[in-house]
Amino acid sequence: MKRHTQILSLISLSLLIFSPLSKTAEAYCNSHDKKVLFKIKEALGNPYVLASWTNDLDCCDWYCLGCDLNTHRVNNLFITNSDITGPIPAAVGDLPYLEILEFNKNPNLTGGIPKEITNLTRLKMLWLSWNNLTGPVPSFISQLKNLEYVNLAFNQFTGSIPSELSSLPKLSYLGLDRNKLTGEIPESFGNFNATDFYLILSHNQLTGPIPRSLFNVKFATIDFSRNHLVGDAYMLFRNNSPSDLSVDLSRNNFTYDFSKTDIPRRLVNLDVNHNKIYGSIPQQLANNELQFLNVSYNRLCGQIPTGGTGRLQSSFDEYSYFHNKCLCGAPLPACK
Repeated sequence: MKRHTQILSLISLSLLIFSPLSKTAEAYCNSHDKKVLFKIKEALGNPYVLASWTNDLDCCDWYCLGCDLNTHRVNNLFITNSDITGPIPAAVGDLPYLEILEFNKNPNLTGGIPKEITNLTRLKMLWLSWNNLTGPVPSFISQLKNLEYVNLAFNQFTGSIPSELSSLPKLSYLGLDRNKLTGEIPESFGNFNATDFYLILSHNQLTGPIPRSLFNVKFATIDFSRNHLVGDAYMLFRNNSPSDLSVDLSRNNFTYDFSKTDIPRRLVNLDVNHNKIYGSIPQQLANNELQFLNVSYNRLCGQIPTGGTGRLQSSFDEYSYFHNKCLCGAPLPACK
């Protein structure tokens, strides 16, 4: 979670640093940026949330944006929990120093992601979650080589996941969850090279097996829950993970022998409920400092491993294990 926390801390810090500053006699606002911002405001229907965007204030003092303290160019645009309507204005692509673009929790923000964002070569964070955006996840996002964080969750995106996203060399977080995406997870996703990678694809309509190439990725969090994925998941359990690992594969159609899974020592959260996983629970799991475990609604058999940290018995009740074929031992009834 460390890398993700650092990224979100950057956002929080930006909200403090880039909030309206005290009014001074000197005008900081770049004239080009100011013209573009007025275009954005007009395109969004002059919403109340942008009421501070007037000629009476220097644009670096406006709400919902921030300026670099040295260059005074707009580098942060964040519009959240607002009444804005219509599509994302194409004019956002005319803010060349933008590093953070956030439209979050705007239920009347519609349409697709404008191609003009490819002009934002300095962009590090693209946060477009909890809106009502539609269309495909555009492959042209891959042109933004400085992106570290992409969150398109809780929208209405359809179609397949573009394989080109794996060419983003600095990306450490990709959230495409809670959409209507179909097709398979791209094989190219094995090329992500972040030290702690977050891949969140849950609550879609993805199909097929997990690409073997994902074994090459140093994951911190994997969430593939509530899709229609099949086959094995061994490639997700990398034993040289540099950080604590969380894996959620629940509510899919995985079918594999759990006893053959090589459990990483740093696995701390595991949810595989509602699959067709068989075999026994690996003894290795007893040695982990697990914070969450759910293997219920599968086809597992044998005794729940004992020893190690003891957490398989002390930290989890029967609801973490029930509705399996023949699991036994504490916290379930004793084995016969």
